[in-house]
Amino acid sequence: MQLGRVKGKATSTIKHPTFQGERLLIVQLETETGRPDGEPILVFDRLGAGAGDRVICTNDGRALQDLLGPTTPGRWSVLGLPDR
Repeated sequence: MQLGRVKGKATSTIKHPTFQGERLLIVQLETETGRPDGEPILVFDRLGAGAGDRVICTNDGRALQDLLGPTTPGRWSVLGLPDR
């Protein structure tokens, strides 16, 4: 799990079938001090996070496969929204 900040949402006209109807966010992962950690990533979101929100992200592929199906190529998902 890692904290990140939502930079915006991603829109795609062509996508993997398991991505249909799912919300994709662009998230900048952060270090424990709040500094950027690598390049932004695409994250699946079912919790309703918006631009500027902090999110707890997980790259647990099994959890995402449980949500989207066993053939999904997705990797990251929003696990929670931390208290302010």
